[in-house]
Amino acid sequence: MGRPALLLLALCAAGARGLYFHIGETEKRCFIEEIPDETMVIGNYRTQMWDKHKEVFLPSTPGLGMHVEVKDPEGKVVLSRQYGSEGRFTFTSHTPGDHQICLHSNSTRMALFAGGRLRVHLDIQVGEHANNYPEIAAKDKLTELQLRARQLLDQVEQIQKEQDYQRYREERFRLTSESTNQRVLWWSIAQTVILILTGIWQMRHLKSFFEAKKLV
Repeated sequence: MGRPALLLLALCAAGARGLYFHIGETEKRCFIEEIPDETMVIGNYRTQMWDKHKEVFLPSTPGLGMHVEVKDPEGKVVLSRQYGSEGRFTFTSHTPGDHQICLHSNSTRMALFAGGRLRVHLDIQVGEHANNYPEIAAKDKLTELQLRARQLLDQVEQIQKEQDYQRYREERFRLTSESTNQRVLWWSIAQTVILILTGIWQMRHLKSFFEAKKLV
């Protein structure tokens, strides 16, 4: 496996993200997604393989697979699974912070793709945007008004999670600042003590030198 190419996405947790990227047979692409705790995330992807003869990206063959791995801010693996050339992965965050989502292909097993390029279309949905409301309405037999109320409740819940996460970030930043300030203070005190001790030693050394030379 080649060195992962880490892409930092400056995206907020509300809304859907759609993008595509190219990878080679040994490449691994990772994305950082900032997610509050207890938030559902759904990712949909599809792959296209580069056709050298037609010089165009075509739908990938069924034999091509994608491996998806998700790690939480503490480095624990939340999801690690092999999917097909087109698929959908789902996970729920349990720790607020930056989650790393990595994808790579099983291209080394396919002579057809060896040395080629692959285009991956990826769509990530977070929070209430991950809910399929038409499906929920059909399953629970909700009226249009009930469905709208359900959407509003989900949005309020997501906003609350975002606020809790922002408070968590502020608290973590405050603790980091206090720890840094405390270390700077102790380092300043240590420097002062070292300078004082060095000055005392130099004075005693000079006094001993002058006494030995009978200058005082």
